[in-house]
Amino acid sequence: MSLQYFQEKIKEKRKNTPFREFVMEIASWDSFNFYKNQGLISSYPPSDRVINLVAIGKGEKNSFSQEIQKDKPFLYQFSEFFKNIEQECFIHHTASENCEYTNKLSFAKNCYLSNTVIRDVSNIFYSFSVKENSHNVFNSVIVWNNCDNIYFGTGVIESTNIFYSKYIISSSNIWFSTNLIGCSECILCNKLENKKYCIENKEYSHEEYGKKKNEILKNKEKFFDLFKNLKTKGENQGINIVQSYFVRESENVENGFICYRVKNGRNIMFLGGENQNENMYDFCDGGTVGNSDIYGVNGAGGGSQNIYLSKGIIRSSNIYYCYNLDSCSFCLGCINLQNKSYCIFNKEYLKEEWEKKVEEIFSTMEKDGSLGKYFPASMNPYYFNDTLASLIIDFSKEEIIKAGFMWRDESIKADIPEGMEIIYTTLPTLLSPSFPPQLRGIKGEFLSDYQGFDSNGNWKINPEIMEKVIIDSNGNYYKIVKQEYEFLEKYGLPLPEIHWIERVKLNIKI
Repeated sequence: MSLQYFQEKIKEKRKNTPFREFVMEIASWDSFNFYKNQGLISSYPPSDRVINLVAIGKGEKNSFSQEIQKDKPFLYQFSEFFKNIEQECFIHHTASENCEYTNKLSFAKNCYLSNTVIRDVSNIFYSFSVKENSHNVFNSVIVWNNCDNIYFGTGVIESTNIFYSKYIISSSNIWFSTNLIGCSECILCNKLENKKYCIENKEYSHEEYGKKKNEILKNKEKFFDLFKNLKTKGENQGINIVQSYFVRESENVENGFICYRVKNGRNIMFLGGENQNENMYDFCDGGTVGNSDIYGVNGAGGGSQNIYLSKGIIRSSNIYYCYNLDSCSFCLGCINLQNKSYCIFNKEYLKEEWEKKVEEIFSTMEKDGSLGKYFPASMNPYYFNDTLASLIIDFSKEEIIKAGFMWRDESIKADIPEGMEIIYTTLPTLLSPSFPPQLRGIKGEFLSDYQGFDSNGNWKINPEIMEKVIIDSNGNYYKIVKQEYEFLEKYGLPLPEIHWIERVKLNIKI
């Protein structure tokens, strides 16, 4: 049977995948956290699922291959190949500048503790999916297409100076608002278009608005709670958008979550860019430049076409069951390849030989029922509760462990040097049971000791905060870096009260 036959079989399965299965299988390959592993900071936690970890730029692309073993299932062979091959601690598709502890990036500058930062972006901190000429973004998720100065933003497109807001398009100077299009100078507003000087959807004169804005922004202690209480659903806009959440300028989409300019898709998340993406099924996290015919994939961009059951594919076509490929075509079971064609397990074949072997492998997979299934849970190298999947559906720990995924129980402390002085976000006696027992009851300083109004009524943050380690109410450790401190000072913002990964989760949680 031809390759075209097996492609149609895969398409049929992925077009009909139950939403819960899609989330568990594919969204679980999007992890937000970072870990200390083999002497490095990495997106991969310590485990036996990635055993050969190397620093960025130290991996040898195209250097490791594996023979096909006809007596073993393909997905078992692929899992073993993934476990044993060199993996760089982060995936950097192109050379970037000063992007410490950043995963899945290309053409980026000055980024820190962020994931999926793509195409001419800079100064991105604690954020997920920031792309296409966007700059100065903190604690945000889905910031696309010419954005600047975004703090605690979700679903922000072509906008500037957006603070503690969600689902904002072509707007500027917005605070604590949702579902605005073409607006400026709005506070605590929802579902407005082309409005200015509004508070709680009521329009004011320029002078009245300015006075009320100053009064509202004095209440720094309320900022975080105002953001947490933004429960409004993201509005859809397009043709035939079904069971979806903030799907814009799209057509024929079912089960879409924060998508932009998509034609024909089902079970899709965080998908979009300046150009349209077409025929996208069981997909999350990608869409730059414009892609088509993607089935069962986590992460694809750069104009890719005909990608099946893969992760991290850019500028490629006709890819099946692959991981982290750039500018490749006609590959099956390949990992960390660049500029290659007609490969299986990274070994190159003649075109006719490749086609014959692929048809043999897919025929066997069709018979054993594995054709069209995504990577096995036992191969997934991430803690499930640190992934996108855990934010979309509330899976139980027992269910996840039984399925073969990993689960994190320990506190987060990836980027924290030893020996720094500790301060707390709240009284230790009020901390949750997950707070480390050895630190409960210890007296120390609190976040509130490092911020407040000075004698002239100006909001100030003590720069000594950058020399401290902060422990939140769940016992997770974080710190304030220089660029973050300067941004908070510039815009009169309070110090964050929770660990950075919890900030990302707060932006995504439905």
